[in-house]
Amino acid sequence: MRLTEFWKKMNAQFGSGYAESFASDHVMSELGGRTVREALDAGWETKDVWRAVCAAMGVPASRQ
Repeated sequence: MRLTEFWKKMNAQFGSGYAESFASDHVMSELGGRTVREALDAGWETKDVWRAVCAAMGVPASRQ
C-alpha cells in the first residue's frame, strides 16, 4: 500500500482533522508502543500499520 493510499484510508475513517492527531498522539500496543507516525518513521510497512489501526479501532471489514 502506498503512503498516499494509507492517508486516504486514515482520513476516510477518522476525518481529515482527527486522522493526523490520531497518528501523532495515539500510542498503540499493536505497533509496539509506537504511534502511527513513529511506526511509519521506523520503517513499518503501511499495510501493517493500517492493519494494526483497523484491529485496534474496530474498523469494519468493508472499510479496510
